[in-house]
Amino acid sequence: MSKALGTAVGRTSRRRLLRLAGGGITMAALGAGLTGCEDELATGGEGSTPPPRSASPEDGKAPEDGKAPAPLWTKSTSAQTYGDNDELVAVDGVVIASGDPLVAFDGASGEERWSLPDGAVPGAPLLLGDGTLYLESGQYDGSVAGYVPGSGKEAWRSRLGKEYRQPRPVAVDGEQVYVIAEILEADGSSHTNVIAALNSRTGKVAWKEQRDLGTQQNGVHAAVRDRYLVYTDFKNNLTVRDTATGKQVWTRKTTKTSYGPFVVHRDLVIVPQGQRLQAFALSDGSEKWSVRSEEFTAFREPSLVEDVLYIADSGRTLWAVEPGTGRKIWQSTALKDAGGQVPRQFVKVGGTLYGATDLDEQGGVHAFDAKAGGLRWTFNDRSGDHHAWLVATDGKRVFALHGKKLHALPA
Repeated sequence: MSKALGTAVGRTSRRRLLRLAGGGITMAALGAGLTGCEDELATGGEGSTPPPRSASPEDGKAPEDGKAPAPLWTKSTSAQTYGDNDELVAVDGVVIASGDPLVAFDGASGEERWSLPDGAVPGAPLLLGDGTLYLESGQYDGSVAGYVPGSGKEAWRSRLGKEYRQPRPVAVDGEQVYVIAEILEADGSSHTNVIAALNSRTGKVAWKEQRDLGTQQNGVHAAVRDRYLVYTDFKNNLTVRDTATGKQVWTRKTTKTSYGPFVVHRDLVIVPQGQRLQAFALSDGSEKWSVRSEEFTAFREPSLVEDVLYIADSGRTLWAVEPGTGRKIWQSTALKDAGGQVPRQFVKVGGTLYGATDLDEQGGVHAFDAKAGGLRWTFNDRSGDHHAWLVATDGKRVFALHGKKLHALPA
């Protein structure tokens, strides 16, 4: 199973610093479309829950008054997340948020299915491939482990080698798990890192390649498509390697690499770079199309859902784009008209598109009409928590994580 969205590794991103700053420090806007965190008095105070609302919508439609549906259930979790899309997953009837212990909740009832102490590094990506959940080991023993999502039972474990420190999985496909690890010096320090592929059946090292001096193991987002492993990093590099050998196919400097996921669609990698959304050929890095937002606005993180690319810009315009050509399917200013926050992660169920916001004020989980982008409702738990919202879906429910609160919403 190819991982269609980028995966963040490392916890020093600009977006994380913005969120952490929201926990009590007044913050000036650092970029177009960013606002301060929600005032506690306006949200009902720490730990508050939303009041009961009207009956849950049917067939993904909002109640007549336009308010969000009441959660089917809400659970307190051990979640320790940093706002990356792959820190919340719904699979095999369970929903799992990155944390310690790692806990899986039944999607229908919210009851705990299993718990795994030291199962994962808090905030680390939860990578799904070929029916297995791959994790960076929370025991910090230099291993990467694979588990059966429905039961939590260990199914696979691998170690890169004693000369490497804490291999961090960045992407997975049907045959290999791709990791980045620090190369240890004799004195225990590290100045370089390696990217490697581990066989997802045997755990053996398929290949490993040392990355250039000056590159970092932090801040990497990666995706796999067929024979190509694609990743970006904090050094504004966009790099493609051959999945069979690890050899570099091409690399290029980007003008402004996104701090969030990018999209891989068929033979293209699509990367937001400030005012431009660009698509490059996986085979040679040539530019295939480019879309530009309005002046003084910047594109946020894209999501590819059912072969449509959804992305918002800092001017609060929501775009639906044909990923193969860059052709605009529709644009919506409904979010701007409502004064809502900009979404940065999307999932879709039926005719409704759900978008999770970063900062909390006037944000939360927006529900849009997937055909034209009209805003149906916004769900917010009014906790005032500074963490970003995350969403996942099992096709029947939408799971919304905010700090340590996990909500199941009817889809």
